[in-house]
Amino acid sequence: MFVGSVKDPGAHGIKCWEVPAGTTFLATTHCFLFGRWILQSRTIALALRSGIGSIIFLGEVYNISTWIAAGFARLTGKRVYFWSHGWTEPDRGIKRYIRVAFYRLAHGMLLYGHHAKQIGIQFGFKKERMHVIYNSLDYTAQIAARESVKEEELLGIRETLFPAQHTRPMLICTGRLIPMRRLEILFEALDLLQNEGFSVNLLLVGDGPHRTALESYAQRRNLSVHFYGACYNEALLARFFMASDLLVMPGSIGLSAIHSLAYGTPVIVHDDPNDQGPEWESIIPGFNGAHFAHGDSKDLARCIRGWIRTVRDRQVIRANCHEVVDRFYNPTSQAALIRRALDGKLADDSLWEEFLRDRTSGFCP
Repeated sequence: MFVGSVKDPGAHGIKCWEVPAGTTFLATTHCFLFGRWILQSRTIALALRSGIGSIIFLGEVYNISTWIAAGFARLTGKRVYFWSHGWTEPDRGIKRYIRVAFYRLAHGMLLYGHHAKQIGIQFGFKKERMHVIYNSLDYTAQIAARESVKEEELLGIRETLFPAQHTRPMLICTGRLIPMRRLEILFEALDLLQNEGFSVNLLLVGDGPHRTALESYAQRRNLSVHFYGACYNEALLARFFMASDLLVMPGSIGLSAIHSLAYGTPVIVHDDPNDQGPEWESIIPGFNGAHFAHGDSKDLARCIRGWIRTVRDRQVIRANCHEVVDRFYNPTSQAALIRRALDGKLADDSLWEEFLRDRTSGFCP
C-alpha cells in the first residue's frame, strides 16, 4: 500500500506522482504550520491499523504527524523505517538533538548515501540499522534511449549546436539556472581555459532567473555557450549527454550525476561532501569523473583540461559510467536493498566498499 497526497503541488517543483492503475493507494492531505512544519491526515490511523507489519515513512523531521504515527506504530508492534537523505552534513545546536530524537523513532533508516551513514555513526547510531539504498531514475527507459543513438548522430548534435566550433571539446551542464548552481564558477573556468588557448564549448540545458546574467557574462567574455533552455525529451537529452565529453556541475549535484552516468558521460564536481547531494558518491575520481576544489574556478579549469587532454578510450569511460549505475543506482537494486531491510537483514556495505577499492587507482587530473 502507498500513502500520500496527490492533490497538492509537488514539493520543491517536483511533479506529483501519477498513481498507476491497480495500485493500492490511500490518499491523504497535508497542511503547513509556521512555515515548514507539516500535518498530514490519516497517517496516525494507518499506524494503528491491524494487519500491517512494517511501515516506511518519509524521514521528514518537520512532519509532526510522522512523529506521532511512528510512535504509535512502534507501540502496536509494527516495524518502522524512515526513507530519507538523512544527514547531508553534521547538524549543530538544537537541530542536531531534534533530528537524532526523530530518527531514533525508527527501527531502521533507508538512506541515499554512505556519507549520511557515517554521520549517523558519529552521532551514535548503530551502522547495522542504517541501510544505504542509493537513488535511481527510470534506467530501463534510459538504456533504451542510449541504445537507439547512432554515433554519427552525436557529431551532428555538435555541428548543430556549435556550427563554427564543433571540433572543440563539449561540456554539458543541466538544471535550473539559479544562483545556487554556482554557474559563475564554471564560466570563470571557461574564461581561464580560453585565455590559455584551450577553448571548449558549453551546452546549458535548463532555464531560470539567472539566465540573463549568464548570457551577458558569456557575451562579454566571448565564451562559446549554447543556452538551449528547458528540455524534458529523454531521447534528445540522451543525445545531448552522449555528444558531450563531460558533465560539469560547479554547485551541488544530485540525480543529474546518475542521469549523466547512465548515458556514459563522466562528471566533474566539487570535493565537499557536506555541500553535495548523496548521488555525489557515484562519481569516482579517475574512473568516471573528477573532483575539483570547492568554489575554486582555477582548479575546475585544471580538472577540465586534465581530463580532456589525457588519452583515453571513450568506450571504456562509457562502460565505467554505466557500471556504477548498473550495480547500485537503479530501481532493481533499490528494491532489493529495501526488501533486504524489511526482511530484517543487517545492513551490509561490503559490495560498495569492494567496488570502490577496485576502481580508485585510475587517472585523476
